[in-house]
Amino acid sequence: MAVEHKRLGKHGVLVSNLCLGTMNFGWHTSEEDSFTIMDRALELGINFFDTADVYGWEVEHGHTEEIIGRWLAQGGGRRDAVVLATKVYNPVTRQANKAEPNSDGRNLSAVKIHKHCRNSLKRLQTDWIDLYQMHHIDHECPWDETWQAFDSLVKQGKVVYVGSSNFAGWDIATACQEASKRGLTGLVSEQSIYHLDNRTVELEVVPACRHYGLGLIPWSPLGGGLLGGALAKLESGRRANTEFMQRIEEKRPQLEQYEALCKELGEPPAAVALAWLLHNSVVTAPIIGPRTMEQLEDAVRATEITLEEAVLQKLDEIFPGPGGEAPMAYAW
Repeated sequence: MAVEHKRLGKHGVLVSNLCLGTMNFGWHTSEEDSFTIMDRALELGINFFDTADVYGWEVEHGHTEEIIGRWLAQGGGRRDAVVLATKVYNPVTRQANKAEPNSDGRNLSAVKIHKHCRNSLKRLQTDWIDLYQMHHIDHECPWDETWQAFDSLVKQGKVVYVGSSNFAGWDIATACQEASKRGLTGLVSEQSIYHLDNRTVELEVVPACRHYGLGLIPWSPLGGGLLGGALAKLESGRRANTEFMQRIEEKRPQLEQYEALCKELGEPPAAVALAWLLHNSVVTAPIIGPRTMEQLEDAVRATEITLEEAVLQKLDEIFPGPGGEAPMAYAW
């Protein structure tokens, strides 16, 4: 296997070039199987685990963090072996909680950040979070308050790094400039949707990450399964829901070309989609969200694939991006 460890953007921490996403844990994947997947991920060299305080919503918010916490509590060096990332911003409703706007609403207030950090630490059964990410931008809360809250957590040893998720390019720039004015490290990463069929981030998010030294962590790298051999799976008799079927039909001409190219390369479509992301120097680690051990093993195959320039050009033809980076993509 060719899992490698690299810097998170310009920063010193070393993380695997695949990030284990845990959104399926406790929902599509049992706790027992989740434990097995996390153990196997470490064996494969994947040390970067991502979760969020809202994951597990089919049971209740925070359930996934609890599963990870029970896995960490087994000991055996698990906590020190993992660079652990979670998120704050969204509502976290729990059966034992009373209704309360700072928990039930979406924001990045100091009250919410401190409260949700404490609760995530309890559920994760750990003393610290390696990467605490803003799950979305809050344009109404002043950066003075938000950065003060994160800085306080860093000084208390509860958080090591701060990252963003679903930020626009100008949000990244603003956050980094505001942090710099306060002498803070600022953002170290941006987690954004990015895959062959959704390349919007190439306009402004990718150049912003490059300029400020953020590691880009793509989520949904397979387009919700679209790039994972969707046509071949249908032909083999697998069922798909109506919404997904509509997406497949809308993209059928592109998917036919894509899957034919993958067949020509002799590589699984999912692995090619991940390998394409890994060819981008700004990308630190795509998030893989395996439901099964087989999916985890298949994803690691991507780290062994080198796509030739002709293949990259063909992928650009099949899934054209926005035309480059702003403003050159649309202006002289």
